[in-house]
Amino acid sequence: MDVNDELKSTDQCLVPKLVEIPEGDFLMGCAEGRSDERPVHRVWVSRFFMAVHTVTNREYLRFCRTTQRPLPSSLEQPQFRDPDQPVVAVSWWDATEYCSWLSAATGEVFRLPSEAEWEKAARAGREGALYSWGDEDPASFDVYRVGWADGRPQRVGLLPPNRFGIFNLGDNVHEWCLDWYDGEYYGRAPYRDPVNREPSRRRSSRGGSWRHRVKVSRCAARSAIDPTFQYTDYGFRLVKAGR
Repeated sequence: MDVNDELKSTDQCLVPKLVEIPEGDFLMGCAEGRSDERPVHRVWVSRFFMAVHTVTNREYLRFCRTTQRPLPSSLEQPQFRDPDQPVVAVSWWDATEYCSWLSAATGEVFRLPSEAEWEKAARAGREGALYSWGDEDPASFDVYRVGWADGRPQRVGLLPPNRFGIFNLGDNVHEWCLDWYDGEYYGRAPYRDPVNREPSRRRSSRGGSWRHRVKVSRCAARSAIDPTFQYTDYGFRLVKAGR
């Protein structure tokens, strides 16, 4: 079956379901984590809205059809082509192009989350919690032991959401963030709405994935790769600034 038939789009609204993340401060980082998670520092994040799911194959295909953009290479593989799986094998640049397209199509401004926004959303008011669900060891959940044994991400939204109502923060796929990566950025980050805009060789990402499972599932865990890379454990979700 042709991938365009298998992932046939619907006339559903382009705007993803969003939840409000209220303004306020929180402790960012983890004293027991890696060196790039320190120092733990208090950060103020302005009100914003975050998509409850990562962008799916169904949503991304609509973008590709509209813009005549090539499909991600992952869609050539059956294990990554379910319409409700997160789209994967998209670069940071692909993700930002999607944000620009959706913004133009809807008249609203969508973008990738900053690292601070992502961590605030993941913590959902749990100051100092290790994971988006609290401090419970992920090894106690079946999904972290055997849930990705078939070598693919799950459909979005199968696991319970966090307190803000957001799904898959800390599992399923790594999520591209707005920031350039700098392992020492926390030492000089501003208090209000920090975003590292100083170019480096890598872009930041957050959250665990079907491939790495527990490795970077903690709220404060940071990772990063070359923004041109397209890996099958990398996807993205959208945010919109508050007014």
